[in-house]
Amino acid sequence: MQEIKKENEKKENEKRQKVCLINLGCKVNQYEIDGIIGTLQGEYDICTKLEKADIYIVNTCAVTQEAERKSRQFLAKILKQNSDAKIYVCGCASEHNGEQFLKVPQVQCVIGTFGKGNIKECFSKSGKQTQEFSNEYEDNLLATNVRTRGYVKIQDGCNNFCSYCIIPYLRGRSRSRAIESIVKEANILAKDCKEIVITGINISDYKIDGKLALIKVLLALKNLPARVRLGSLEMNVITKDFLQKASEIKNFCPQFHLSLQSGSDKVLKEMNRHYTTREFFEKVELIRQFFPLASITTDVIVGYPTETEDDFKRTLLFVRKVSFSSVHFFVYSSREGTHASTLLQLNGTIQKKREDKLKIVVQDCKKRYLLKCLNKTFEVLVEQKSGEYFEGFSREYVRCFLTSKKDITGTLVKAKAIKIFKDGIFVQEIV
Repeated sequence: MQEIKKENEKKENEKRQKVCLINLGCKVNQYEIDGIIGTLQGEYDICTKLEKADIYIVNTCAVTQEAERKSRQFLAKILKQNSDAKIYVCGCASEHNGEQFLKVPQVQCVIGTFGKGNIKECFSKSGKQTQEFSNEYEDNLLATNVRTRGYVKIQDGCNNFCSYCIIPYLRGRSRSRAIESIVKEANILAKDCKEIVITGINISDYKIDGKLALIKVLLALKNLPARVRLGSLEMNVITKDFLQKASEIKNFCPQFHLSLQSGSDKVLKEMNRHYTTREFFEKVELIRQFFPLASITTDVIVGYPTETEDDFKRTLLFVRKVSFSSVHFFVYSSREGTHASTLLQLNGTIQKKREDKLKIVVQDCKKRYLLKCLNKTFEVLVEQKSGEYFEGFSREYVRCFLTSKKDITGTLVKAKAIKIFKDGIFVQEIV
């Protein structure tokens, strides 16, 4: 009887199709691909690295022209694995222009940023499936593909309409997830992972009954048996009350990613960013009052169309003044459909020279921050071993390297920072 059962199981597995899920882009996309996996588990064999499969799902990105181009190019990589593959495309690039993917014969169906939780239904459909933007949060995904760090999406869409950004047109207006749903998912994830990252398109705009309420999410998760980290923030959410309450939450990670984009007030205004560098710096100082060793990270766009040499110099000076622990900087890329795309674009050579200058300043800022970390004690979430070193991140999101005679992967380790090492710090475990 047992042999018959095993034979039936073997036949069932042979029939089951293999689905390869490819994610391109931001942490929100990562959360959504994890959620799609949850809808397919049990019926299909799943893989998340490019390999031969029967079905491919590609979650695309369109934040820049380069990201959209990579999304298209990935289809060619898939066809090298299986020329007869059935491909299903979703995400921002397909919302922006679905026809570009339908030109590939193996692409069966294209959806946009909505309906990812129902993508299994598309296996029996063809062409581009359009769906109207909703004013309600689409709450039909549950991220089950958990690693050491898990993601919980609390919000979608954006109302900011920065002059360079196409995302509000592809994701729709801001809408928030019910806090009960957030807590339920976070508790499920916390059973298997040591850290939860709160993510969304603009989590600073998370609201309950029309009022900003991001701090209520943190307070609702304060008893989780996992660390809680916030994704990218806008400056408006940083208040004394917010920081006071956050400082009293034991599982809160003091990393603040505040989007800057430019150190020139003139350029900020032209970008439709609603703050000045003075206001931004005041928020940074306020953070450091409550979290002296907080990691303050940011984004900077280099070579915006109206950015003059003087504007760029102001950005360099401001980045030094704030002394960010890390800066994600990139050359401006025109996106059709945005206001900035109608402006006279800067020469690419000028943009590249400015990028190189900013890189030097950023490296210096990072080194200064890491020096502040030396001789301090950190809680390190160990995520992997590479060669002789274990690697992980502190609550401040400082990359930490350490050695151990036992396998400490997936554990929280108390350690002291000894020296700057590679792109982070070498720490010694405190036993």
